[in-house]
Amino acid sequence: MKTHAKQSIELDHLNLAPAVKTEVSNLIQTLLDETKKQANELKLLEGKNQALTLELAHLRRIRYGVKSEALSQPQLSLFEEDWQTDISAIEAEIEQLPLPAPQKPKRARAGRQPLPDHLPRIEHRHEPQSCQCKQCGSDLVKIGEDVTEQLDVKPAEFFVHRHIRPQYACRACETVVAEPVPPAVIDGGMAAPGLLAWIVAAKYLDHLPLYRITQIAAREGVTLSLSTLAEWVGRVGVALQPLADRLTLHLLQGHVLHADETPVAQLDPGSGKTQRAYLWAYRSNDFELGPRIIVFDYQTSRSGKHARDFLDGWQGHLVVDDYAGYKSLFTLVGNCTELGCWAHARRKFFDLHQANASTVAFEALQRIGKLYAVEAESKHLSTEARQQLRAEKSLPILQSLRDWLLQTRFHTADGGGTAKAIDYTLKRWQSLIRYASSGHLPIDNNPVENTIRPIALGKKNWLFTGSERAGKRAAAIQTLLGTAKLNGLNPAQWLADTLEKLPTWPNSRIDELLPFAPEDIEALLKECG
Repeated sequence: MKTHAKQSIELDHLNLAPAVKTEVSNLIQTLLDETKKQANELKLLEGKNQALTLELAHLRRIRYGVKSEALSQPQLSLFEEDWQTDISAIEAEIEQLPLPAPQKPKRARAGRQPLPDHLPRIEHRHEPQSCQCKQCGSDLVKIGEDVTEQLDVKPAEFFVHRHIRPQYACRACETVVAEPVPPAVIDGGMAAPGLLAWIVAAKYLDHLPLYRITQIAAREGVTLSLSTLAEWVGRVGVALQPLADRLTLHLLQGHVLHADETPVAQLDPGSGKTQRAYLWAYRSNDFELGPRIIVFDYQTSRSGKHARDFLDGWQGHLVVDDYAGYKSLFTLVGNCTELGCWAHARRKFFDLHQANASTVAFEALQRIGKLYAVEAESKHLSTEARQQLRAEKSLPILQSLRDWLLQTRFHTADGGGTAKAIDYTLKRWQSLIRYASSGHLPIDNNPVENTIRPIALGKKNWLFTGSERAGKRAAAIQTLLGTAKLNGLNPAQWLADTLEKLPTWPNSRIDELLPFAPEDIEALLKECG
């Protein structure tokens, strides 16, 4: 009201007709009301922007502050994709707010990665509608071109192979001749090798249950029953078993192996419940020549007997954690030498530091980090050069670390987390330092743990195995697909090619079908004569 009265007083100084004066006064009031409304809307937008900015900061703290065993490098987590999606969505919402442009420059973004060269290209040429200049009418001359690329994909594309067999007859002897259909993994079945490979890859690489695969096929108008898919997977598993057995044979030729195990649930028939089984994993050493191999062994318990049976007669260095099931390999059998895992020892101090910001744990992490810095420096060195570097740098670090651990333990009370972390490392000291006196022994068990991790995540989808036989079949297939991945092959493509060759392939040349790089297969064949 005061504003309106002030406007009336100011308008009194103007020689305006009463009607004009009223109209101008109303117009001014309308403008003032609109300004006030816009100010309120701006205030609301600023509040929303502030809330979104705070949420964005919170998500970024989660994204880049994920619990990690590294003090300075974030580690990916299972839910990272959700966080990244939320961050992008919030950034888009903020950009859509009609606020004044911010004063600070936009955050620099990484350049887009080039699309792979091996992908086929479909060209779309966008020529001008006219070859004459719109300004002056002269002919246009091409001076260059701008090229942008978009990545596209087709869903699973089903098609049918028609095998046509003309029949010919001999009039003289009444003999009928027809060329036989090429042999297949499933004789007389309707599934081609490519379809079988797609199903197996979806189940064991992408961890999709078979009922989801039937839904994917149904969307493309193809009906595949669950029982049919189950039958195909079972037959493929039987066909691939000799290749998995052959990989086990080659793995045991190595002198250094990694071993680990992960629990899986197995359905207990008749009870409607599940029991715990284990997928044991054995991996080759990356510092040794030859192809990389991972072998999975499915067993119904965690008994150390399974490791002894698998490694029966094998001699060499075995990298393991502190699980008691492996101890008999180093005591009763006597043909294995234990290699400790520094990643496990480090994990004890990391958990301690995360729990209470322990200064002792932080110091231990810093010292262990120096050991890994030496490993990073020696990654591409020869065995001899790596051994020399470890002798010059790692051994002094280890001696200093042991002295510090003993001194710190002397002043640490029993029973606490600090004492347990130190005791774990000192108890396994001899097995932990063996690697540093060589150039071919690994510092930790991470190679096999990294190979197991995708399977452990996949358990969230398939929940349990239906039987011991199903578990062993899964182990054989995972052995082949996992080894293909380790050797840089496309597992699904390798599988499709192998299933096509397998029915007529001679057993004497089975090594040529293994999921190795061509140069590794050639070297293997020369070695075998």
